[in-house]
Amino acid sequence: MKRVSELIGKYMAWIVLVVAALALFLPGTCLWIRTTWINYLLMLVMFGMGLTMKLSDFAVVFRNPRDVTAGCLAQFIVMPLLAFVLGKVFGVSEELLVGVVLVGTCPGGTSSNVITYLSGGDTALSVGMTSVNTLLAPLLTPALTYLYLRTSVNVDVRSMFLSIVQVVIFPIGLGLLINKLFGRYTQRIRDILPTVSVTAICLIVAAVVSHNSEKILSTGAVIFVIVILHNLLGYLCGYLIGVVFRMDLPRKKAVAIEIGMQNSGLATTLAGSAFPDLSMATVPGAIFSVWHNISGAILAGIFRRMA
Repeated sequence: MKRVSELIGKYMAWIVLVVAALALFLPGTCLWIRTTWINYLLMLVMFGMGLTMKLSDFAVVFRNPRDVTAGCLAQFIVMPLLAFVLGKVFGVSEELLVGVVLVGTCPGGTSSNVITYLSGGDTALSVGMTSVNTLLAPLLTPALTYLYLRTSVNVDVRSMFLSIVQVVIFPIGLGLLINKLFGRYTQRIRDILPTVSVTAICLIVAAVVSHNSEKILSTGAVIFVIVILHNLLGYLCGYLIGVVFRMDLPRKKAVAIEIGMQNSGLATTLAGSAFPDLSMATVPGAIFSVWHNISGAILAGIFRRMA
């Protein structure tokens, strides 16, 4: 089973790409996956993340507060600003702008920890930043979304806060608690967690893409360009921040990946729950979910070759 999980983790980008292409061009094959499942699937991924964590993982925050603080500030400053500027520069519709901004205001994606590990980056720093960003998300994600969108749409801050607590904080906390109390048993299932997480991510991508295939295809190339630029510029800004703060190479890799890879599954969930009347708002998160796994795998290969 460990070997299978390693293979799935290695070829995750290709697996997600195939699933996304199937859902986009043959949506009927994936419509059986209900959009109401997305919250539960995302909670499963977060619960699995919690099972792999210990309270000691948060020690990096105290051992290396400067780097964690720099990464977290960049996460909630750089990505929302890039999202808003790109949306305005390319003149996307109000619905798509909401989706793009939501991707930017969400915390880093859980897959950033895996990609950092595969890149030879500082995994402890990556986990520390993801943990802090996730804990800050219930406050900062609604607040930043309101800041950037308040003049154009009605932002349901309370709904966003409750969704993040339900979908992210509660399952991670439960997983952390179970790992603390029953660590001997959770160690035995760690080898299958990557397979469970990738399966859940693929089902989320399939559900979102298949149910929005017509909308995605109708948006044209512009939304794909915005998503790709958002992600790549996030990597670049993260790496440059590492340079400015004179971090060593493993930490530069961790910060670049953490900032560039977003929890786009959460962005899609929030788009559906907080902006139910803006159906196109789910599209940017769906596209980002596919793209950042592909770019992350490519970046991991590039980073591995760096001294």
